[in-house]
Amino acid sequence: MRAMALVGVCVLALAACSPGEPEATAPAGETAPAGPLTVDQAAQTGPEAFVRALYARYDPTVAPAAGETAAPAPGRDPIYSRKMNAMIGADVMAAKGEVPTLNYDPICDCQDGTTELQQVTITETGPNKAEAALTFLKSGMPHQQTLFLIKEGPAWRIEDVVVPGRDPLTTTLLAAIG
Repeated sequence: MRAMALVGVCVLALAACSPGEPEATAPAGETAPAGPLTVDQAAQTGPEAFVRALYARYDPTVAPAAGETAAPAPGRDPIYSRKMNAMIGADVMAAKGEVPTLNYDPICDCQDGTTELQQVTITETGPNKAEAALTFLKSGMPHQQTLFLIKEGPAWRIEDVVVPGRDPLTTTLLAAIG
């Protein structure tokens, strides 16, 4: 029990030390780019735009947004909150070269594949918090999960992922790094 408390404190300390994302602003006289928003742009627009942009990356029927880049290193992905990034990074470190607990993509709940977002219901749960209840097609079958979102600085981030019938991702990660 004491070890879990210590791990929790360490994760929160790492999260607090993580650098915040700089506020993105367009230079004077420039307009927003034409076409779909990148995930970073959508994260500054609102929780629903952020979630829709996240899932558009997995949908083969949606053209990719200009400016999307390759996936960052584990623990440094700007789609996740500082706390979640700290846990993901600690999970990779705890694996010591082996396969970490988070060995799949929690956004699509898959290794690799395509999804088609069917429904998004956003519930704001506080001034800087929201829940996104989702239904998407995964391998042609409906799949549901909830993203818990937090606004850090000017942008929305994923704080936790919950799939019905499973522990929240943060609980799973804490158990793995404990």
